[in-house]
Amino acid sequence: MDLKIAGKRALVMGASRGLGRAVAEGLLAEGVEVIAVSRNADTIKAWAKDVPGLTALSADLSDLASVDALIAAILAMGGVDILVNNSGGPAPGAAATAPRGDWLTQFEAMAANLFHLTAGLLPGMKDRKWGRIVTIASSGVEQPIPNLALSNGIRAAVVGWSKTLAAEVAADGVTVNIVMPGRIQTTRVAELDAAAANRTGSTVDAVQKASAAAIPAGRYGRPEEFAAMVVFLASDLASYVTGSRLRVDGGAIRSI
Repeated sequence: MDLKIAGKRALVMGASRGLGRAVAEGLLAEGVEVIAVSRNADTIKAWAKDVPGLTALSADLSDLASVDALIAAILAMGGVDILVNNSGGPAPGAAATAPRGDWLTQFEAMAANLFHLTAGLLPGMKDRKWGRIVTIASSGVEQPIPNLALSNGIRAAVVGWSKTLAAEVAADGVTVNIVMPGRIQTTRVAELDAAAANRTGSTVDAVQKASAAAIPAGRYGRPEEFAAMVVFLASDLASYVTGSRLRVDGGAIRSI
C-alpha cells in the first residue's frame, strides 16, 4: 500500500533505540526523509550509518536551550511535515511518595518541552496545509500502571494537550494523535520488568510470563508492530484521523 508520504520530512524524537528507532525505520522504509534525534546522536549514527535519507541530531528534552537549538536547526532545514513526539519515561515510584521536584523536572522533559517543540514547528505545517503530529504516550493514561505514578500523571496531561491542539489545527490540514503502547519488547520495558522483579522478590522471567499471560494476545508486542501504527497516522491516508488515542497493546486494556 502506498502511504503517499515519500519525500516528506519527519522529525522523530528519542530515535536511538526502542519505539523511536522502530518509528524512524518505518518512516524511512516509506521514503520519508528522517531527522532522528536523541541525547547522543552518535548512537543513531552507529545503527544508521549506511541508511540514506537519515540525519542524526542531538537534543536533550530536559534542557530548554537544547530544545530551542533543535527548533532553530529544523527551521533552518525548512521545517518538517511529520513530528513524532517521544520522550523517555521516568523511574518507577508511588504517587504517595513522589517528591514535588520530581514532578516538576519530569513534567518539563516529558510534557512542557514537547509542547514547546511542537509549537515551534507547527507554523510551517499550517502554512503548507499539511502536517502530522503523533505523540507516543502509554496505556497508563487509560489504566494507570502500578508504581509508575509520574508517567501515569504526566502522560495524561499530554493527552489533554493533544486533544485540544487537534481541534485547533484540524482546519489547517494538520492532524494530532496519540498512540499508546502496551508491553512492547524494548529496553525500557525490560528495565521496568527488572524493577518489578526486584520490588516483588520475583525473577524477571516470572514477571514477564505473568505480564504476557494478562495480555489477550499472549505475548509482548514487537517494536515494528507499534511503529506501523505511527507510520500510518503520519501518512496521507490518515488525513481524517485526528484527536484520537490509539492503543497498540495486544488487547491488554479491557475497557471499551
